Amino acid sequence: MAYLENNEKLLRKIADAFKELEATVNSHADVEVAPFSRACSLVSPLIGCLGIAFKFAEMDYVAKVHDLAEASKSIGTLQIMLDRDIKENRVRKVGSHTGNLLGVKRGLDLVKVLFEQILAAEFLDLGRGVLVIRKEFVNAVFELLYRIKNVLLVYNGLLVFKELEVRDKSSIFIVLRGDSLKDPASKAYAQVFAPHHGWAIRKAVAAGMYTLPTKARLLRKLNEDETSARVQMQSYITTSAPVILYIEKLYHSRERGIDR
Repeated sequence: MAYLENNEKLLRKIADAFKELEATVNSHADVEVAPFSRACSLVSPLIGCLGIAFKFAEMDYVAKVHDLAEASKSIGTLQIMLDRDIKENRVRKVGSHTGNLLGVKRGLDLVKVLFEQILAAEFLDLGRGVLVIRKEFVNAVFELLYRIKNVLLVYNGLLVFKELEVRDKSSIFIVLRGDSLKDPASKAYAQVFAPHHGWAIRKAVAAGMYTLPTKARLLRKLNEDETSARVQMQSYITTSAPVILYIEKLYHSRERGIDR
């Protein structure tokens, strides 16, 4: 995906759209298909920003959101949509609205877990993640840290960068922070999609994880800085949770599983 144009703030758009859906869910009103599909369509380019590792997810997600958008032209709410598929015995048919809604729900869940993991991994724990060294050893330690970084990149997909803060005249405080998306994305995939994929797809996704952009590159694509991205990611985590739960309840209340 290309960089967003004209300072477009995709994360803010996503967060605002899901705030509206959350308000609908919290008011105990039925969620309409049209605003739901519009909000979900905003997530598509975000998944696309993750590159080859999630190309399968992006293509599948886009197709399913498109189906829901088309369905919204003749179906009012998600509840009516599921009930109609059940009545017409279409629930387990490939390409059914019910099946596509479940796939979209997983896409939303993937992004939610990814954001949770990104925020949780902001400070990488290498020991305590903090070194205090004497000034005369700074150059030698930096050279060593860069060598360690290269090893981590090869074996663990981790990118480490340094922030310096002078603590006193004899030492420098070094904070190590993670910039790789490999670990957050791997955990999100393992939690949301891996249980539904065969061995071949899981291996392909694992290989693709090494092509993920760094968090810094992702934020540049999204026209965000660290502070604004953190706010919008947390907003999406908070507001998408009740929406995802609402969809799951639609299935469970009709004795339809969400694990297929």
